[in-house]
Amino acid sequence: MKINKLFWSICLILGTITAQAQLDHGASHNFTYQDTLRGSITPERAWWDLNYYHLDISVDPETKTIKGKNTVQYTVLDSNNRLQIDLQPPLILTKAIQDGEDLLIEHDGNAHFIQLTREQTIGDVNSLEVFYEGNPREAVRAPWDGGISWKKDENEKDFIASSCQGLGASVWWPNKDHMYDEVDSMKISVNVPKHLMNISNGRLLSVEEKEDDTTTYHWFVSNPINNYGVNINIGDYVNFSEVYEGEKGDLDLDYYVLRDNLEKAKEQFKDAPKLMKAFEHWFGPYPFYEDSFKLVEVPYLGMEHQSSVTYGNQYKKGYLGRDLSGSGWGLKFDYIIIHESGHEWFANNITYKDIADMWIHESFTTYSENIFVEYYYGTEAGADYVIGTRARIKNEIPIIGTYNVNAEGSSDMYPKGANMIHTLRQLVKGDERWRQILRGLNKTFYHQTVTTQEIETYISNESGLDLTAFFNQYLRDIRIPTLEYSIEDNELSYRWINVVENFKMPVEIEIDQEKKKLYPTEEWQKMPINTDQIVLDRDYYVDSNQLK
Repeated sequence: MKINKLFWSICLILGTITAQAQLDHGASHNFTYQDTLRGSITPERAWWDLNYYHLDISVDPETKTIKGKNTVQYTVLDSNNRLQIDLQPPLILTKAIQDGEDLLIEHDGNAHFIQLTREQTIGDVNSLEVFYEGNPREAVRAPWDGGISWKKDENEKDFIASSCQGLGASVWWPNKDHMYDEVDSMKISVNVPKHLMNISNGRLLSVEEKEDDTTTYHWFVSNPINNYGVNINIGDYVNFSEVYEGEKGDLDLDYYVLRDNLEKAKEQFKDAPKLMKAFEHWFGPYPFYEDSFKLVEVPYLGMEHQSSVTYGNQYKKGYLGRDLSGSGWGLKFDYIIIHESGHEWFANNITYKDIADMWIHESFTTYSENIFVEYYYGTEAGADYVIGTRARIKNEIPIIGTYNVNAEGSSDMYPKGANMIHTLRQLVKGDERWRQILRGLNKTFYHQTVTTQEIETYISNESGLDLTAFFNQYLRDIRIPTLEYSIEDNELSYRWINVVENFKMPVEIEIDQEKKKLYPTEEWQKMPINTDQIVLDRDYYVDSNQLK
């Protein structure tokens, strides 16, 4: 273990140096050995590939405890006998069993290293049972500072839910808590007091009544699912449903809401089939027909749990009744329903390998809001919406975070990321070609984990554009490209400033109500002009500076 700690300490030092280089326009961070264990593909993770989980637990609202086990099935990729399972205190990993034998566990903070005695032969499919219990971390400000939310509804019945992106799924259940390796399928069995229901991902297999006044709900997810996408939602739920005729046939839409909110939900959730129509048009078929689509009411704002999207927007339009864009269009829809469901394509279908690339989830999904607006209210309305979100951009640190230490980048990944994508659309010739790029992303990376580089390469290839400098500018730099220009003696002089090396993005301007395209570089260029004023096309997320 000393050698292992030394190795990872060296990795941590190198990672911190890299982090400083990545953040040379922003703040530095101090990362720990535990951050490295959590955020990197350690040797104890790399040698085995996840196939299947069966999470089988009991949840006791009275004591705020969880107890149970997770059965982990995996394929051996390389010979090894030391396996990492993650579980965060105050939960306790009590034992691990393989072939009926109790195994030695070495506990190291959130990481637990299990010493296997069976020979792990390459290609073998093996399974392991890990048992745990205790009081999981209670969510402080879900979903951003997550864990388990232990609440009561207005009738004083228990209302409980999990949320754990960033913090990690290991905050409430033991698993391989790194995003690079999604489990192929999963069964979720949750035992709760008899008067409550548990709603989880996928489809309900069965409901098992117990003699001790409890009920176990068995759910099954037939598609790959990321760790933080797994959830439990426990409450006094009622259900209603409908069938959506989608691109791949009939899609079951199921809604679980608190009993007193049934009528409100029947009206508010009309946004669900609307989003399906818009997003299937732009992004391609909903990625999880086999597992259905659910909206589930929870005691916090909401989250993109796969096929079990959680909702807590208080049955208001916008974001808790506010329009985040300031354009007016944000009050035409329920923000949480649209945004969190958009993640079914970008987060749950296409998933980042490392949370440093979280922009892949949030930038595209924030962009989905304005193309939802565009689908129903027109191109200008969609542009009004996304441009309106620019007021929220801070430009303090880069959008991409630090790799291998479970560190996300700037929250600018939401508004700035969406405006980056909206700008990119202007560079692609034709709306249909742009739509096919978005649909192609979801087809090419269907049910896969990806890196930023893979997304950049795909869009560059499909658009026929070299987008290296473009992505470097918007993802890895905090400066806004600025068109510096002057108009003198009927001549326009112009160039880019505040840009990365080789930034040559074309931009459109309006001269006397006529659109013209400029191809600025960092070198001054000139063109004849018959006016003393130009208007920069608002669809490009850039600044301008006229020299006098």
